[in-house]
Amino acid sequence: MKSSKKSAEQNILRVLCGVMVMASSGHGARVVSGQTVCQGGEEHPCYKIAYFREMTSRIAFSEARKACEMDGGSLLSVESAAEQRHIEHLLQELRTSSTGAGTETAEGAGTGNGGIADGDFWIGLMRTEGEHTQENGGFASCPDLYLWTDGSVSQFRNWYFDEPSCGGEACVVMYHQPTALHGLGGAYMYQWNDDRCNMKHNFICKYEPESRLGKEQGDRPGARDPDVAVVQADEVKQSGPSEDDAPHVVIAGSSGMLLVYVIIPTIPLLLLILVASGTCCFQMFSKSKPRTKTSVNHQSTLWISKTPKTDSMEV
Repeated sequence: MKSSKKSAEQNILRVLCGVMVMASSGHGARVVSGQTVCQGGEEHPCYKIAYFREMTSRIAFSEARKACEMDGGSLLSVESAAEQRHIEHLLQELRTSSTGAGTETAEGAGTGNGGIADGDFWIGLMRTEGEHTQENGGFASCPDLYLWTDGSVSQFRNWYFDEPSCGGEACVVMYHQPTALHGLGGAYMYQWNDDRCNMKHNFICKYEPESRLGKEQGDRPGARDPDVAVVQADEVKQSGPSEDDAPHVVIAGSSGMLLVYVIIPTIPLLLLILVASGTCCFQMFSKSKPRTKTSVNHQSTLWISKTPKTDSMEV
């Protein structure tokens, strides 16, 4: 159990580092996987789309949730139809940024090199059991058991046709399968589907509006954190059709992120160096210590006379 938990934590750190690498290598694009995108001013939340082309890099629901929380946010909660359309727009912008000069088909599938392929996205909706399973003395229906992990009470839902199917599927993804054949509910694009929580997918993080975070920090004693200035200094404003509509990208630069991405991963290496140094010092000390040897080369000469004896017998 401990080894699996440690492996999951290492996987989360690996994913966070991978997201930061994607963000740092994609400056200049309108929406880039791994960058925090803030649009609409300080009153609106920010988002981070974590897309992985390699299937082996995608993660399970619990790991995605932990990764967002370690990054200061939470898995995406969609609280209105307008926010749903906004997320769809960000995903479309991500496709356009990735495809470059490639064209888009009628289904929205990019044909240019580098376009993002099929891959659903975890959102912060999951089925809960227990105190919420009963309503007004009766049992709640399956769709009513799905709640937002960030505590949002929004009842907005965007299920695909005949979803959720419930059963062993308790976590929710946002469809993104542009090359899949259409089903009864149309294209598998942006609608929601419940899936097994151990499946591997991309994910989307959501961050509180800057104005709300500033108010919460202002209510705390000693809330003026010097790291806030670092975050503000790292804001990159992107050029767009107009000043008002241009989105800006905020790249995390606080000491907390430095602790997660730099210091913590180097602790095992430092411990290894310390153990190796101690072992070398011990071996050098043991070799330099003089050893006492008992001489065995001297033979006893007590029975040997050094001077010849004179013959004392006379004839």
